[in-house]
Amino acid sequence: MKIESDEKGLRQSVERGEWNSAAGGKSERTRYARYAKAAFRKDRRLNIRLSSKDLEAIQKRALAEGLPYQTRLHVSSLVQ
Repeated sequence: MKIESDEKGLRQSVERGEWNSAAGGKSERTRYARYAKAAFRKDRRLNIRLSSKDLEAIQKRALAEGLPYQTRLHVSSLVQ
């Protein structure tokens, strides 16, 4: 996974121990770890039909944003 420069800075800050855990402790970390794991699980297949024009528009927008077009489609569905 490609890491942006600001993300590298945050990672380095965490590794230097500059961050403290939020209230909630281990149970909250466990809950969010489950959320993260579920977000990256790809256990279903979906087939859709798009017009060539729509697909090209999605691909161009994804390219401009530096994303694979499949990821761009996924992000679009979450933002609505």
